[in-house]
Amino acid sequence: MLKVPDHQVAGHRADRGKLGPLVDDSGRFYKPLQSDQRGDTEVAFYESFYSNTEIPGHIRKFFPGFHGTQIIEASDGSGPQPHLVLEDLVAGRMNPSVMDIKIGSRTWYPEASEQYIQKCLGKDRNSTSVSLGFRISGLKVYQNSEAGFWQPEKKVVYSFNADGVRSALRKFVSSNLSLDPDADPDCLYASTVYGHRGGILAQLLQLKEWFEVQTNYHFYSCSLLIFYDTESALDGLADPKVKLVDFAHVMDGHGVIDHNFLGGLCSVIKFIRDIVDEDNKCAKCEVNLGLKENGFYKSNTEIELDYEAS
Repeated sequence: MLKVPDHQVAGHRADRGKLGPLVDDSGRFYKPLQSDQRGDTEVAFYESFYSNTEIPGHIRKFFPGFHGTQIIEASDGSGPQPHLVLEDLVAGRMNPSVMDIKIGSRTWYPEASEQYIQKCLGKDRNSTSVSLGFRISGLKVYQNSEAGFWQPEKKVVYSFNADGVRSALRKFVSSNLSLDPDADPDCLYASTVYGHRGGILAQLLQLKEWFEVQTNYHFYSCSLLIFYDTESALDGLADPKVKLVDFAHVMDGHGVIDHNFLGGLCSVIKFIRDIVDEDNKCAKCEVNLGLKENGFYKSNTEIELDYEAS
C-alpha cells in the first residue's frame, strides 16, 4: 500500500494529483525518475556509489539504502512509471523533526543548459546559497501532542537571510515554539541533538573529513537531511541522523576535490558549532545532559552505559 510521505519538507509532494515520491509500510521510499537524463544520472550515481570499494563503510551510512528501480503507478495518475527504490529514512519515527539543507554556493552543474544555469543562479543569489554556501529548503519541528508541528511556509524559508538561518537552526532544537513563535528559542535540545558525541555536529565533521579527500564525485544541488526524535530528546534518546539526498546532478570528480560542497558543509558546521558553543555556556546543560567528553556532551544513555561498565 503506497502513500504520500508524512514528513517530506522539500521537493515535489505527491498530493492533489501531482507527481512525487511515495512510501510503503516496509520502509521503502519510491522516487519517480526525473526527466531530461536526471533520473538516469541519479540511478547511475547509486549504482556507482554502492559498487565503489573505495567508499569507507562509515561514509556509506550517510546515504540512503538503494534497492534498484521499480515500475509502479505514478502518484499523478499518469500510469506506470519507473521509480528509484530507496530507504525511507524516517520510517518508524512517530514525530521526527526534519530539516532539508541544500549545499553549495552553486547549485548548477557544469554541463547544464544556459536556461537551467540562469534559473539556478536566480535561486542561489536570492537565497543564502551564494552568501553562506547553503540554504534551508524546508523544515518542520515537532512541538507536542497539542500543538503538533511548527512548519514555516516555503516562501518564508526561501526568504531567510543569515539571521533567519541562524534562528531556524536554533528553533529546530527548541521546546518553546508553541508558547510564542516570536519568543527567543530556548535551544533546550541543542546539546543532545547537535552537540553530544553521536550528534549532528559529530556526524557532519565525519562527512567533512571525507569531502576533504574524496575526488570521485561532485555533488551539485544535493541536500543534507537532518532529523531527530523530539519526544525522546530530553532523555538523551533523540537518535539524531545526517543523510545526504538528491543525486540527480552528481558529476564525475575527475580527481578534484568538491570545493563547492565542502565549502557549504563547513559553513553549516560553523553555524551549528556556534549554537553548541553558546548552549554549553549555560549551566543547566550540565545538569540535564551530564558529563562532557572531548568537547561534546554525553547523552544520559551513554552516561549510564559508562557507569555500568565502571
